[in-house]
Amino acid sequence: MSNSFSRKHSSSPAKKPFLIGVAGGTASGKSTVCQTIIERLGQFDVDQQQRQVICISQDSFYRELTPAESEKAKLGQFNFDHPDAFDYHLILKTLKRITAGESCEIPVYDFKSNARIEGKQATLYPADVVVFEGILVFYTQEVRELFDMKLFVDTDADTRLARRVLRDITERGRDLNKVLHQYTTLVKPAFEEFCLPTKKFADVIIPRGAENLVAIGLIVQHIQDILRARSEAPGFERRRTVNFQLSPEEEDLDFSQHRQNSEPCLSRPH
Repeated sequence: MSNSFSRKHSSSPAKKPFLIGVAGGTASGKSTVCQTIIERLGQFDVDQQQRQVICISQDSFYRELTPAESEKAKLGQFNFDHPDAFDYHLILKTLKRITAGESCEIPVYDFKSNARIEGKQATLYPADVVVFEGILVFYTQEVRELFDMKLFVDTDADTRLARRVLRDITERGRDLNKVLHQYTTLVKPAFEEFCLPTKKFADVIIPRGAENLVAIGLIVQHIQDILRARSEAPGFERRRTVNFQLSPEEEDLDFSQHRQNSEPCLSRPH
């Protein structure tokens, strides 16, 4: 099935984007899920300034380390899966600007040096749907309450460990023994203490990540409905025409499984 729409030209202020949070353990497949959604919406090869759906990673918001912390990081002893590793002030500031329909710049992080690349930033342009993914995107109530939809990618521990080892060695140039030691002493305990408890805040849980075509089909269809409704609203600014492709088995999917819950604030367990 193919559906298309185009925007109407208007000088009206941009509407508030639909903000989706995607959480899950390290190497659970969050980025792949987000990439698959963007590809299915025909947005992957679109110029950044013209995209209607964009994805942002929480990894871009790792804070600057002190000299002592940098030395620990080189030895694989700094816990990057702990909430304190992130700059939540910058996360909140950025998401608020995004929801206001503003362009903004975010840091570019280098995993090999465990630091932001000095003098280099990525520009985020206004979009109709913004996906923010990361291990702890639901951790603080202030950030969590900004999301219009919350997804949790639920992948078994063995799969996540295998992916983490492969990724850290091939993509980030790390030593196998350090990766395994870091996982058992820092990553796994942090997942159980900080990430896993946020699963209860999710509106939609995605078992097996990008392999779960039914769940992704539901999400794609829901985003499609959002964009179509926006395109039909008076004063909608035209950017481009978008074609949506759903597989035959997904055309009849109903997003009524999308569940709402309002859990209390998750406080940091220290």
